[in-house]
Amino acid sequence: MASEVVELRVHGVSGAGAEQVLDRPNVRQVAGDRRGGFYRPRPGYPDTTGAGGVLLEAYRWRDLPSGTAVRTLSLVFLLPFMLCNMAIWMRPPGEGRSGATVKALCRLLALALTALYVVVVAGAAFDLIAWKCMGSPRCLAGRSWLSWLGQRPVGLRLAVLALVPAAAVALVWRLGARAGSTFATFHTPATESGAHQLTAVGQWDAAPLVARLRAIHVAAAFATLDGVLLTARRAGGAASTAAAVLLALTALVLAVCVALVCAHPLLDPTAPDPAVERFLRWLRTAVCLLTAAVLLVVAVDPAPWPHQVGLPGYEETVALLFAVLTVLLILLGAAVLAARRTGPGGPRLRALGAPVIGAVAAGLAVAFSSELVYRVADFLDRNAPTAERLASSPPLAYKWAIFGFCLAVTAAAAVAAVTALASRPARRRAARDILARDYPDPPDQAADRLRQLEKVIARARFTERLTPLVLTYALLAGLGLATSTIGLLRLYPGNLIDRWTPIPAGLVNFGIVVGSYLIAAVIVGLIVGGLFAYRTAEFRRYVGVLWDLGTFWPRTAHPFAPPCYAERAVPELTRRITYLTGQGHPVLLAGHSHGSVLLAATVLQLPPQVCERVALLTYGSPLCRLYARWFPAYVHRSVLEELGRRIDWRWINLWRDTDSIGGWVFSAHRNGPRPRVADPAAAVDRRLRDPGDVVAPPHDTVPPPVVGHWPGESDPRFGEAVGELADRLRTGAAGR
Repeated sequence: MASEVVELRVHGVSGAGAEQVLDRPNVRQVAGDRRGGFYRPRPGYPDTTGAGGVLLEAYRWRDLPSGTAVRTLSLVFLLPFMLCNMAIWMRPPGEGRSGATVKALCRLLALALTALYVVVVAGAAFDLIAWKCMGSPRCLAGRSWLSWLGQRPVGLRLAVLALVPAAAVALVWRLGARAGSTFATFHTPATESGAHQLTAVGQWDAAPLVARLRAIHVAAAFATLDGVLLTARRAGGAASTAAAVLLALTALVLAVCVALVCAHPLLDPTAPDPAVERFLRWLRTAVCLLTAAVLLVVAVDPAPWPHQVGLPGYEETVALLFAVLTVLLILLGAAVLAARRTGPGGPRLRALGAPVIGAVAAGLAVAFSSELVYRVADFLDRNAPTAERLASSPPLAYKWAIFGFCLAVTAAAAVAAVTALASRPARRRAARDILARDYPDPPDQAADRLRQLEKVIARARFTERLTPLVLTYALLAGLGLATSTIGLLRLYPGNLIDRWTPIPAGLVNFGIVVGSYLIAAVIVGLIVGGLFAYRTAEFRRYVGVLWDLGTFWPRTAHPFAPPCYAERAVPELTRRITYLTGQGHPVLLAGHSHGSVLLAATVLQLPPQVCERVALLTYGSPLCRLYARWFPAYVHRSVLEELGRRIDWRWINLWRDTDSIGGWVFSAHRNGPRPRVADPAAAVDRRLRDPGDVVAPPHDTVPPPVVGHWPGESDPRFGEAVGELADRLRTGAAGR
């Protein structure tokens, strides 16, 4: 029947299959493809409808971000870029001059991370291999894959090994661009939307901006490569006039790239601009020609190279880049503090997300870079004597960076421990109050179960205490970047700290070794976590939160970040909902966890005539608990109230105290029943007791499980909410 209500379920980061989402063993795909599709129970089987007689349908989008292997690699290579892209969406409310400044600084930080990526790979290829290893017979012994180039002139070695950083740029370009082009076909015409910028997700076509940013970053990457080579040539003191001219052109290209990422009117428009596109194509072509000329000049320049331990000018380049990152983070923090004012999101600590996450991104990028350089150095040094190993070690800035990472992680862990211990009594008291209200007269045999539930609820409430941890790590990561420039003075961390503090040098050196292993553990953990994220549900719940949170936002800062899957998911949902309502079906949207965020962005884009036939059920939703906290310019109470008004407040949000990710949207209602007031927002949130009981029911041998953040569509209270919203949709349809 055309008037039947369709319950369209959208899963969260758990990435369940269509069978699990629909809780039906036999399903068939009715729209979409294998990466993102719509499924229904297969006809001819019993129990094909849901609670309240609704037609069941599920949208499966778990494969949109990328495939398993690619995502695993991306977790390592693209994580700093993804975090930098998140930072630009965490800026405070307001789009005036302060907002433009924050946006420009985030894009400059992204450009600096691209330069850092190139400098690190170039350092491993040029400084460690071409300069140090190929100049040492011990290092070349038994390495035929290097010895063939070891007897060649230094300039030729550098020119040949320039293929390594060029290939590295192509790798991150490929990882970041994979699947992004397919999303462009899902853009729908602009729909009527409010002033809230959450409507930009999925409606705003970010492809032109990403293409422009990609051209700029590619140009900057190759210009950085040219700068490393030409600086080394000029630092030798005998460079040709051609090298000097090319160095000046390289500096000009970098200056143009810096100016372009700050020129928002040129980059942000979604409509094609032939002049801008033509200029960027010309810039990219010119840089490629410039790089070819640089390689030729470096390879054939007859001037002798100086005899010194490291690649000339490379250590200074690394320290200068670390200093640039530090200055950008300081300016970003100052700009955010200046922009914080009373607005839709209100002045609050959460508005500091941009500099905090920017510092985390920069800190991880520097830590990963330092570990890469030192691991390559260890591989090349083999069993060299200590004196020779120290002489050929990477620049001291990397050693300071590793020490800074160790300090940041140690301090964050200490703050976490202190925060956990200090907040534990309050969290335990709150948990006991909740349990006393939910289970007023528990039997004696439920004592152990109640103690277990008290721990679960107290642990779930720790989410609100994470801010000090992130702030501590971000501040120390920024401090570590600043202190890395001390390496220019040829001062070792252990010697300097031993001289000015009572901390012995041996302890500092031990911390550096520990920091190196910590970075390696993080990298291995990301790889293992990425592999297990799609094989183990417990891993998937935590790894998926970070990844899907980061890739939900369009790439407006770093073009090498993973593609934004919402650019397909939101238009696809919009089109499907519009089609179903056009066929006469009222649609009940049911979104779990991150699926509720996708549905919120979708509803804000639906035409008014479609919203009249739509209801919303969210459960385990992070809209308020995470998104409003970290993205105050895009998710705040005004946005959520407009969302409710668009669907005439046909909205129920289910949440549990045992959930560490999702929560209430407007009000917790912890201290009693839902208030009876005129404000319709007060009736949206409904707390579910979890678990259903603390003792086993008569028909079972174990107590009901703790649901926590898991969907729980089989919960009878979920069915009651579906039936209530379906009745309201039918009543509204009958009235029309």
